[in-house]
Amino acid sequence: MARCFPFSSFVSRSTPTVSPKPSSALVIKEEAPGPSAIWIPPGSPLRIQGQKRKHSDWIPTGTQDRWAVKGMFGLKMQLKRRRVSTVRPEDYKAFNRLLGDPVVQNFLAWDRKLRVSDKYLLAMIIAYFARAGRPSWQYQRLHFFLALYLANDMEEDRQGPKHGMFVFLYGQDRTQRAKFQWLRAQLFRAIGWKAWVTREECEEIQAYQPGHWVWKRDRTLLQ
Repeated sequence: MARCFPFSSFVSRSTPTVSPKPSSALVIKEEAPGPSAIWIPPGSPLRIQGQKRKHSDWIPTGTQDRWAVKGMFGLKMQLKRRRVSTVRPEDYKAFNRLLGDPVVQNFLAWDRKLRVSDKYLLAMIIAYFARAGRPSWQYQRLHFFLALYLANDMEEDRQGPKHGMFVFLYGQDRTQRAKFQWLRAQLFRAIGWKAWVTREECEEIQAYQPGHWVWKRDRTLLQ
């Protein structure tokens, strides 16, 4: 079983300041959830303010908020906050590299009915890679399946297909399943407990490489 690197991530946000004229009213409409809290791995020493960060510490790029004028209504100006994707090109690179792994390829061929690996669940893998924020070369086969299992936890109610993933990967070895579940929990913590990925985010991820063969895994076309 491949070793899993320790995940850690946090998200920072800068809040824009708008100073309207006294004669006008400002209406702000928020359409994006706020960032998650900072996660400090267990056993990590607390860093005193002003103390330099060690080279081993890693700071991922956080989500940023951008503001655009949605409309002008008399003296009222309404602003709409647009979510800026944190998915990096290297996250797509890691995903594409893992798609070439023989075990991953056999798994995708095994899931012919797309019960655990349709295009939206696969897009969530890239979203989790981005939120964990590790360098692309560190993602290995194990991380692909950890992220896919977590995506199924969020989106699927049936336990049978997820059980099928364990059978494919480990057969009847229950000790490996327990280790897998522990590592899945570590990934969940690494992404700041933000495992929810909207349909809009998935479609944005797919639009980066719209002709990719993996986005043709549409479960609705099989029904």
